[in-house]
Amino acid sequence: MSYVKGLKCRECSRTYPKEPLYVCEYCFGPLEVDYDYEKIGKVLTREMIESRPHNLWRYRELMPLDGEPVVGLHTGFTPFFRARNLEKVLGVEELYIKDDSVNHPTLSFKDRVVAVAISKAREFGFSTVACASTGNLANSVAAQAALANLRRFIFIPADLEMGKVIGTLIYHPTLIAVDGNYDQVNRLCSEVAARYNWAFVNINIRPYYAEGSKTYAYEIAEQLGWKPPRHIVVPVAGGSLISKIHKGLKEFEKLGLIGRVDTKIYAAQATGCCPIITAIKDHSGIVKPVKPDTIAKSLAIGNPADGVYAVGTVAETGGWGEDVSDEEIVAAIKLLAATEGIFTETAGGVTLAAAKKLIEMGRIPRDESIVICITGNGLKTQEAVAKRIGEAVRIKPTIDSFEEHVKK
Repeated sequence: MSYVKGLKCRECSRTYPKEPLYVCEYCFGPLEVDYDYEKIGKVLTREMIESRPHNLWRYRELMPLDGEPVVGLHTGFTPFFRARNLEKVLGVEELYIKDDSVNHPTLSFKDRVVAVAISKAREFGFSTVACASTGNLANSVAAQAALANLRRFIFIPADLEMGKVIGTLIYHPTLIAVDGNYDQVNRLCSEVAARYNWAFVNINIRPYYAEGSKTYAYEIAEQLGWKPPRHIVVPVAGGSLISKIHKGLKEFEKLGLIGRVDTKIYAAQATGCCPIITAIKDHSGIVKPVKPDTIAKSLAIGNPADGVYAVGTVAETGGWGEDVSDEEIVAAIKLLAATEGIFTETAGGVTLAAAKKLIEMGRIPRDESIVICITGNGLKTQEAVAKRIGEAVRIKPTIDSFEEHVKK
């Protein structure tokens, strides 16, 4: 049973039917899914959720499908654990990692949103799906659309990391590498979407696609013992994830699944592309576009579609934002690997580095619960650290050579 009433404009609140729409025709504001929370509250309980399979569809009443999902049956419910080694290094009392670097099937949080988008595209009767991507979305759309037997067209910036290019091509999509940055790729895709009857997951299917991010927040609350943390640090690119994490927590509160949400949410960006952080620090409601220049390509969106809402989420929750240099990103990737055994991509380095700065500044107290969001796998962005991690000690196959070259 579906509990979706339709779509609603985030600006003027005008309502629309459940169709592949994404912009309000009156004020040009973005549309989002509108649920019947009263009906959901009568059926959804902690016990019901806990009885279901460990995937994102355990929260299906809060997802925008009318029928059964066609993908994502093994996606979500990723590891959430106490990072005790990292606690000692950062000097904090209670630190957790939500680790989507091992999400199924393509090792990033994008598998959540794509599972919802592909399932909804099938409901709408589309035979072709497409996306503009900085890498992780490309991987996930290519993989999950293959599983759903849909044609797929993937648009990426031509200078994307090779791991993400290979991680897309392996699924046999039509991959289009555009000579330009993500914002230019996205503008091209808007033109293509207007001309072809395709399901662009982050354009005409965007209201439904974005709902998948809420499951990241649902899982944090459930895995923390049905309570919200005091602080969450989130990597920010287009701005959707951070606002949907907040929406997810507030929905759980509205439904009585958790207590009062007093979570402060913090945004993390690379200094080479930080339009949202700049707006936060300037206390401005205007997010000014920038030209990206950072190794954190998955966050390199200079004109974020949901930037205003990301800034609003931070302000509403009493959080803050920090940007970090490429050097700080690499150091944080290495720190996470050395302390918790997690190899994260550059976005995770941004998140940990920003969290470290926020703690040192006193923005995040050292004696309250903190969650760091790790959203992608380091095997995709090996170039960022390849020349900064040392080399293997090369020896001959003898004990003498070992003892000569290796310090014991």
